Amino acid sequence: MSATVRRTATTLADGRDLLYFDDSPEYVSGQRTRRLDDPRPLTGRFADVTGPDGAVRPFQGPEMRLDPLTGDWVPMASHRMNRTFLPAADSCPLCPARPGAEYSDGEVPDTDYDVAVFENRFPALMQVPGLSVDDTWAVDGEDVWQARPAAGRCEVVCFSSDHTSSFADLTPTRVRTIIEAWADRTRELAALPGVEQVFCFENRGKEIGVTLPHPHGQIYAFPFVPPRTQAMLRQAAAHQARTGRNLHRDVLDAERRAGTRVVLESEHWTAYVPAAARWPVEVHLAPHRDVPDLPALTDAERDDLAVTYLELLRRLDRFFVEPDGTPIPLPYIAGWHQAVVGEGRDLGRLHLQIFSVLRAPGKLKYLAGVESGMAAWISDTTPERVAARLQEVSR
Repeated sequence: MSATVRRTATTLADGRDLLYFDDSPEYVSGQRTRRLDDPRPLTGRFADVTGPDGAVRPFQGPEMRLDPLTGDWVPMASHRMNRTFLPAADSCPLCPARPGAEYSDGEVPDTDYDVAVFENRFPALMQVPGLSVDDTWAVDGEDVWQARPAAGRCEVVCFSSDHTSSFADLTPTRVRTIIEAWADRTRELAALPGVEQVFCFENRGKEIGVTLPHPHGQIYAFPFVPPRTQAMLRQAAAHQARTGRNLHRDVLDAERRAGTRVVLESEHWTAYVPAAARWPVEVHLAPHRDVPDLPALTDAERDDLAVTYLELLRRLDRFFVEPDGTPIPLPYIAGWHQAVVGEGRDLGRLHLQIFSVLRAPGKLKYLAGVESGMAAWISDTTPERVAARLQEVSR
């Protein structure tokens, strides 16, 4: 942990973990501390559950089932249907507590915070005490349908206590704190039993499907290797067998040599539109040094990332404009691809993928026919055009 960031851990009323990551001097020095008790009358998260019929049953966590046609694990998390949806600012569970306010079910008990991380109240993945991550069973007794506990972990990362802010509005100092939080959580979550990959990501904008507009991201600790990572591992393994080199390294080097699609370059990082980009707007951000994940970054690389990432986001927010020239905030998904925990770790390489479903002002790219049904992508533009626009808005 950086000397400029203080990490403070506590537990919420229902037993979930909460961590404060502070960069404010009075908290870093220990002169002040955040509120650590949660006054809400919440029941334990693993307590017995009373069903619609009045019967009391043991708590059951989410399960996942293996699709025998694709080999993909599909988590089943029906309890997420009841999660909070687009609350008003005065009833947002991600905002800090407000003394005297009627609403009292926020997730952060203090009246302010710099960065806060806590276990998701409505997780798609959860490790239940007493349940082995290796348990398996057959759905309906049919061996063709294998099932396991969805024994991972989901966390929420609140980037700011300001409900009206966004990641691009943050200072480099605050982004640096978020990077520390990402690295800390990646390190700890990767050590959990059964976890195979840690994915830090942010969904931004109603067009993406965001249900809480407060500036925040999430972290998923997967108990399986997700399909996109599996595909990249297959390609990387074939490339290594053929050339002896790392595929991600070769892609970055080729993009830097060509230069056509490079949109931003710093001492330690390069951002480029990939040559085979799928989405209407898509950029990858990769470190110059070969590193597997966020914890492996040096202080210098983290400092540089805090500034470079902000510049990239601000350019993306100028990609589309209204007829009068007013910038249109870009809805996006930004996710950190990190090396897997076990077999194939040497094939991975840290990089950020950020993309948008907005193909023009007021127009979304919908995944219809061939894309949704066959995962056969058709681009509505060219990577060179997207890169040219991002180069243009740097001025």
